[in-house]
Amino acid sequence: MAVTHAVVESPLGELTLVASDRRLSGVYFAGQRNRPRPERLGRLAPEDFAEPGGQLGEYFAGERAAFELELDLHGDEFDRRVWELVARIPYGQTRTYGQLAGELGDQGLAPQVGVANARNRLLIVVPCHRVVGANGRLTGYAGGLARKAALLDLEATDEAREGRLF
Repeated sequence: MAVTHAVVESPLGELTLVASDRRLSGVYFAGQRNRPRPERLGRLAPEDFAEPGGQLGEYFAGERAAFELELDLHGDEFDRRVWELVARIPYGQTRTYGQLAGELGDQGLAPQVGVANARNRLLIVVPCHRVVGANGRLTGYAGGLARKAALLDLEATDEAREGRLF
């Protein structure tokens, strides 16, 4: 498996993009927890990331609400089910861990949904920032709560911003 990476600028700081066999497998903020060690990022190959970098640029410019990229997801069956639900959360909206657990058929799975969400390596692309606590407050985000708030703010309408708890 050929692993490559590139570093791109964003309004929220540097993003490291990682691909496995040319499929995007990671999007990481500088300094985030669960970021891979440098030796696991593979060869620096910015030329391989024109499309993901371009789509992220469009997202940050408010011109893209969904990504159209080939992804290489790493997780067990439960993780993938959670990420599929997370990927379906519409731009500008949020869901709670409990709501996602309910969609899986068991409200009691909310803590496991949180763990699966934390394992998401494709920040922004699989929009785990759209998952909030039961009371609508911001909780856990590998990129930090300030970045989570900024991403939600980027996606929010003026009306939605006014009604937020955070």
